[in-house]
Amino acid sequence: MKTSEIRSRYLDFFAKFDHTVVPSASLLYNDPTLLFVNAGMVPFKPYFLGDEPSPYKRAVSVQKCVRTLDIDEVGKTTRHGTFFQMLGNFSFGDYFKEGAINYAFDLVTGAESAGGWGFDADRVWVTALHGDNETIDLWQQAGIPRERIQERGLKDNYWHMGIPGPGGPCSEIYIDRGPEFGADGGPEADEDRFLEIWNLVFQSEELSAVRAKDDFDVLRPLPAKNIDTGSGLERVALLKQGVANMYEIDEIRPVIDKASELSGRRYGADPADDIRFRVVADHVRSGLMLMTDGVAPGNEARGYVLRRLLRRVIRAMRLLGVQDPVLGELLPVSRDLMRVSYPDIDQAWERVSQSAEAEEETFRRTLASGTVMFDTAVTEAKAARSTALPGDKAFQLHDTFGFPIDLTMEMASEAGLSVDRAKFDSLMKEQKDRARADAKAKKGGLSSHEAYRELREAGETPFLGYTDLDVTTKIRGIIADGAVVDRATDGSTVEIVLEETPFYAESGGQDADRGIITGDGFSLNVIDVQRPVPGMVVHRVEVLGELPLGAGVDARVDAAARHGSCQAHTATHIVHAALRQLVGSTATQAGSYNKPGYMRFDFSSTKGLSEQLKQEVEAVSNEAITSNYAVTATEMPLAQAKALGAMAMFGEKYPPIVRMVELGGPWSRELCGGTHVAATAEIGVLNLLSESSIGSGVRRVEALVSTDAFAKFAAERALVNTLTDTLRVQPDQVVGRVEKLIAQLKDAEKQIAALNAEKLLAGAQAMVSKAVDAGGVRYLGVAVPGVSGGDLRTLAIDLRERLGSEAAVVALVGGDAKPTAIVATNEAARGLGLGAGRLISRACAELGGKGGGKDDLAQGGGTDASGAQRALDAVREAIAQRG
Repeated sequence: MKTSEIRSRYLDFFAKFDHTVVPSASLLYNDPTLLFVNAGMVPFKPYFLGDEPSPYKRAVSVQKCVRTLDIDEVGKTTRHGTFFQMLGNFSFGDYFKEGAINYAFDLVTGAESAGGWGFDADRVWVTALHGDNETIDLWQQAGIPRERIQERGLKDNYWHMGIPGPGGPCSEIYIDRGPEFGADGGPEADEDRFLEIWNLVFQSEELSAVRAKDDFDVLRPLPAKNIDTGSGLERVALLKQGVANMYEIDEIRPVIDKASELSGRRYGADPADDIRFRVVADHVRSGLMLMTDGVAPGNEARGYVLRRLLRRVIRAMRLLGVQDPVLGELLPVSRDLMRVSYPDIDQAWERVSQSAEAEEETFRRTLASGTVMFDTAVTEAKAARSTALPGDKAFQLHDTFGFPIDLTMEMASEAGLSVDRAKFDSLMKEQKDRARADAKAKKGGLSSHEAYRELREAGETPFLGYTDLDVTTKIRGIIADGAVVDRATDGSTVEIVLEETPFYAESGGQDADRGIITGDGFSLNVIDVQRPVPGMVVHRVEVLGELPLGAGVDARVDAAARHGSCQAHTATHIVHAALRQLVGSTATQAGSYNKPGYMRFDFSSTKGLSEQLKQEVEAVSNEAITSNYAVTATEMPLAQAKALGAMAMFGEKYPPIVRMVELGGPWSRELCGGTHVAATAEIGVLNLLSESSIGSGVRRVEALVSTDAFAKFAAERALVNTLTDTLRVQPDQVVGRVEKLIAQLKDAEKQIAALNAEKLLAGAQAMVSKAVDAGGVRYLGVAVPGVSGGDLRTLAIDLRERLGSEAAVVALVGGDAKPTAIVATNEAARGLGLGAGRLISRACAELGGKGGGKDDLAQGGGTDASGAQRALDAVREAIAQRG
């Protein structure tokens, strides 16, 4: 049974029982505690937490997930994969244990001819929380004999999110794979033979504190009991397809076969190679799905995870003997396998392939740089007569250049060295511990939403600001210091909730509205507007007077500022459309921000815009503005909007009914909840300020609009006028005149530099006379203030040559406030073990800095110019004490 068929059978089964089929959310779900969606229930968290009412009683989904905590275990076991698909059915206050158990058992053991998965009921084992007799009885009623039901403790059979919130006992379903896979005795005996395929969570309690998996406090029963289940699609597939592990199922194995073809090595012939093949197959698929959902390789957060996955693929293929680029060969295989379930892969393919190609080229250069560092570390280890590469060097190669320990160990072995693995592991553990502590702090630092939830239960806050900027309403709630209160005093800053509001809450890149709210005896200056929980708008206000709960008010948005925001937001859509027209469909949105007079737009691209292309983007944008395209907003089903080509923001959660904003009909269509002008001509003019990189694969354009743009143009015109007057040329001659002046200046600087060098070298012979004997070596140490850079190196080399063929060392300290040091040695000195690289370190230590280089010439610097003579003396002392 193909993986895609298992998936469709699951959805069809629960759809028959009135479950709403919910499409997979993006992997980039908007959750501050998560880098990626890592469980099927994540998109439903607001409903389980009570932050948002569920739009359905029953739901079913197949959710894309990524987990990378166990990335180093990938390929070594049958169970660890970074990307996986979680089948889930959910009940929000509807059916509970009996329904969940019966549905699961019927699907798992139902005949294939009737739409089931067709597992033999005699191979099914289940677990339950110790003492949960109700669950045990229900499984027996479903058809599982008591001897195949095992009770386990809180660590195994109680679920919570690791933070205060919903929790409850769970029950897991296992399939017995047979005696060839391990010992008998159920999941308690062997979880390789007895493979878990489904976990049924019975959410029934609200936890107030969570200290560990099995250490938490129960606050109270949940007002409504919920069902949250998760079944690993890949695990079900490996069982139904009769393969040894998840890497050999139909959606993954062909990537292994392609890697085998490229490397000329056979999968199954060597255990070490097999792990590499499985790493390649898993990471190629994970990278494909992450890039499809908008992640670009980078050095932080999500981008770093993707970069690590792709680089592990490249490294694994190198260890398999493939030196040529590989991502362009492997990714298309995974694309063709996954597009059946995820057709959006095809739409993103051009951007994905470009991003992967650029990342592989970058890493190949990085490997070259890292190899230089590796070679240096090997040389130092051998010079110190060590048989092992230091663990801190291996860690530095991993942390700085992305070298995995297995690559470093293999390269070290080729050089006749081992690696201090214990030290490397210790440093890796310290790094992981810091990361876990940061993640825990992030979770623990989240503000309590109890006050918001309490007010949210009274209903949503209708936003009337699309049409009305002045609304008569009343104060529904007041929040001060995180608690709901019944009044606010003069001079305080509090949060308020209105019955309805004209104020736009910051979202979609658009800045929040400002304005004023007035009532009988008080006024409120609105300084920020947010949506802390879905459906509720909270206004942060400064209070003048006494504010009582329930007071009637007039809420008035600053109309001029709102219009400026509308101009900037519509301009953002225009720039997006212009980029897609000129750069291509790969220029998808990666972020934006707009406020009155200013906008910035981030987009996916592996290379920057040329000056000509920037001018074209500005021209196309202004052409759209002067064309006075009508700007319309229409609400429609999400599927209809996507069918019309509406652009959506990666990682954004969209409701079933969305708002599509059009500029000139099909010229620009985007899903957007922001506010806009009625026609593009209201923007006036756009001035593109800059285009730059903000990370690997992500570019940013910034622009001014309306009067701010005009003011910038006016300032530039005044500058040109000043230059024409100063240079006494016409405006079209300014560039040529400035270029000529720059060329003349460079010629003058070269002449001055040449004269200074001649003057410096002319005094070199006089310096040679200052050379002294240091333990049988001629040593010349001179301070030359004001000389630095190339002049200092040239002088050092000249002096070394003048000292002749006898063992000689030259040390110079130049520069000004920040001193520069140079050490040069001749061949005879190096024969005595006097390397410039080591000597420069002694010198720079006295200057408050560091240095390095080769044995014949090394350079460094520092911050303490007063240490010049100490630095020269330190080199002389090191020469005299050699050996």
